[in-house]
Amino acid sequence: MLKLPAVARGDIPADLVIKNAKIANVFTGEYELSDVAVHQGKIAGIGHYNAKTSYDAQGRVLIPSLIDGHIHIEDTMLTPENFALESVKHGTGTVFADPHEIANALGMSGLQFMFRASQNLPIDIFYGAPSCVPASELEKPLDALDALSIHDMFTRRLTHHLGEMMNFPAVINGDPEVWSKILTASALNVPLTGHAPGVSGHALNAYLSSGISSDHECTDINEAREKLRRGMWLMLREGSTFRDLRKLLQLIKENPLNASRLMAVSDDITARYLVNTGHMDEKIRIMLSEKWLDPFTALRLVTLNPAEYFGLHDRGAIAPSRLADFALLDSDTLDEHFTISEVWKAGKLVARDGDAFSMYDTEHTAPVLAVRTTNIPEPEALAVHAGGEIMRVIGIQEGTAITKTLTLAPKLEGGCVVPDSERDIAKIVVLDRHHNSGKFSVGFVHGMGIRHGAIGSSIAHDAHNYVVIGMDDESIHTALCALAGMGGGVVAALGGDVRAEFGLPVGGLMSYLDAESVSAGLEAVENSASELGVKAGHPFMVMSFLCLSVIPALRITDICGYVDISSGGVQSLFVE
Repeated sequence: MLKLPAVARGDIPADLVIKNAKIANVFTGEYELSDVAVHQGKIAGIGHYNAKTSYDAQGRVLIPSLIDGHIHIEDTMLTPENFALESVKHGTGTVFADPHEIANALGMSGLQFMFRASQNLPIDIFYGAPSCVPASELEKPLDALDALSIHDMFTRRLTHHLGEMMNFPAVINGDPEVWSKILTASALNVPLTGHAPGVSGHALNAYLSSGISSDHECTDINEAREKLRRGMWLMLREGSTFRDLRKLLQLIKENPLNASRLMAVSDDITARYLVNTGHMDEKIRIMLSEKWLDPFTALRLVTLNPAEYFGLHDRGAIAPSRLADFALLDSDTLDEHFTISEVWKAGKLVARDGDAFSMYDTEHTAPVLAVRTTNIPEPEALAVHAGGEIMRVIGIQEGTAITKTLTLAPKLEGGCVVPDSERDIAKIVVLDRHHNSGKFSVGFVHGMGIRHGAIGSSIAHDAHNYVVIGMDDESIHTALCALAGMGGGVVAALGGDVRAEFGLPVGGLMSYLDAESVSAGLEAVENSASELGVKAGHPFMVMSFLCLSVIPALRITDICGYVDISSGGVQSLFVE
């Protein structure tokens, strides 16, 4: 006799019953005061049941565990285990992660590490097959992953869907290599996730002709509305630095039907954000602070909607046959004070009152860096000789990954262009860290606020070379040497002295430490950066996107120097 229907009928006791729960029903948008019976990790039924073990909810709200539809775990600087132990405290039960950061840095071995490290955790992690390694021909990772690599990932069950297809110009223009990756995944009937900042009109039609069905890059309500009209699912991003959720919620105010194809996601968050602010629970608090928004609609955006988009009909709601993944709030209503009290994973209590329980052995050996860079340019090699009266400068814009292309007169000393603290213009250097080639590029950036010294990082999307921003060549050289010595991390330097550093031994992207320790380590380096005059919030995350060639506008890579994918590719430092 099958036991699950027997438990559902009430013929035999359940393993667990959550009694007196105020169930948040995301199907009908109503509360149900009832019990929830669990058997072997699944929900057997809702109603009055007997059980071997019971837990009294005392009339508090019971919600489905929360789902993050798009995140890069590496950007938290945490291994999957430590990410899980922190995020589960906030009611997270499932994440759909794109591991293209570690894949760019360590190739297939990096992806294999992430998969192994994600087993037996208190949350489920489903990985997207990295579709852009490299992100474009303008970047150079450790190893390129082609369509055969994509097929291998799915064959070995390492991946669940196609990770964000960032090279949108190649998709639109019918590039055979890029399309071969898309068609490989499409033949397996998996979701194809996208990345199409600012794409509209006929170009959007061409992008969608590939079968890509989602986007998380909308920063403007008009862009978002057009993509909804063309059938895309929209992931409304709310991360540590890039925050689009609140303004894009207006789509629901315009038309409640729009909510059926929306999700709230993280994309990029830090360990400090997790510790101090939260995870998906923070998205709900933001949404519920908009008093006009129905609370159940907000809840659907982080539960049922992402589950349905990714084709996982075993989660996202509290209903018979679904996984017993749910969380109790500390209150009897859904409101902006939304606070998680207890969390269950497959019917097992995994977190209570801010403490997570590690129930399994999750020891994993991380891959080492394939090459340790020793070919560091000397300070004099970083000099930029004058070559024109106007130069291009990368313009940082607060709160968005999109940069501006500024054209400014250079400050000259001894025939060389030098940083200008009065105009907030610093030098930026990107150095190959994967092949020990010594290849590097130099440009200039506005908006970081740095006045002295230099800050550097091995987190430089997506190829993840070493990137340093500084006000003098000696400080920049010191920062580069510190990064190479650590094998990756973040650093602040002044002259020949390292003021603070924090190592990231897992691929130059992640630490083995827990979230609080990583948060403290990063904060120490950020404090030193502030002493150097840095004004940008989350400066290392801001800096990390300045090398990403597939987001408009001006960027910088080690092999090409300045690039602008929206203006045809490689750009010169000086305006001709």
